[in-house]
Amino acid sequence: MSGGGSLAMHLENFFEIVGINLLVGYGLTETSPVLTVRRLERNLRRSAGQPLAQTELRIVDPETRQMLPLGKKGLVLASGPQIMQGYYNNPKATAKAIDPDGWFDTGDLGWLTPQSDLILTGRAKDTIVLSNGENIEPQPIEDACARSPYIDQIMLVGQDARSIGALIVPNLDVLEKWAAAQNATLSPNNSEPSQGQTVWNLDSKPIQDLYRQELVREVQNRPGYRADDRIGPFELISEPFSIENGLLTQTMKVRRPVVMERYRDMIDGMFS
Repeated sequence: MSGGGSLAMHLENFFEIVGINLLVGYGLTETSPVLTVRRLERNLRRSAGQPLAQTELRIVDPETRQMLPLGKKGLVLASGPQIMQGYYNNPKATAKAIDPDGWFDTGDLGWLTPQSDLILTGRAKDTIVLSNGENIEPQPIEDACARSPYIDQIMLVGQDARSIGALIVPNLDVLEKWAAAQNATLSPNNSEPSQGQTVWNLDSKPIQDLYRQELVREVQNRPGYRADDRIGPFELISEPFSIENGLLTQTMKVRRPVVMERYRDMIDGMFS
């Protein structure tokens, strides 16, 4: 079983190749915590599975809250016996999360197949709206980029910009091996470079070119690729996102608003 976050496609591929039947589930703390799960008899890749017994899902327009037809992407609402009664001593938050008919707003975007498989596409509040009006769901693009061995973590940015950008935490172990193969070493480094070696930092042209190449390849190889998915400016940062520095939640999800605030000047500089 897999849950707690989206499962990147390269991990799906790995488990299928080694013959492990991996069933993905989906839910939230407010839903106790499971809404859907794949079945052994219907293990549809890319999906979050079908609803549990007595559980209903509804896809609605995020603005009008009108129901959308099968196959159309919208906001995922849920109803069932596992939905919470409300937030403790917080009726205002409860009314915002659960409508008068008992439908819980998951805050996630997705669509349903004719067999009621839920396909999640991102978080409603995580959507990046470019200056041309295009909506970008960052999670699928981030998952695609994370297939690169040179990328340890990545977060897309670009609200109201002409293109999306990225903050990237490089995999320094892999990057150092690549640099050594180019007769170079990374700086800073505890050891002195051997004679004849050059020293590169993360802003050096060879490393920037390497990451540009990785981003272009992984994004273009993503199913459903669109021109607006292309990543424009990016920055390599040496500090990983972690629970300890407050940039990851306890369930290892990136705290996007916290990262945005910490790197606000860097992000503004990327689009200036």
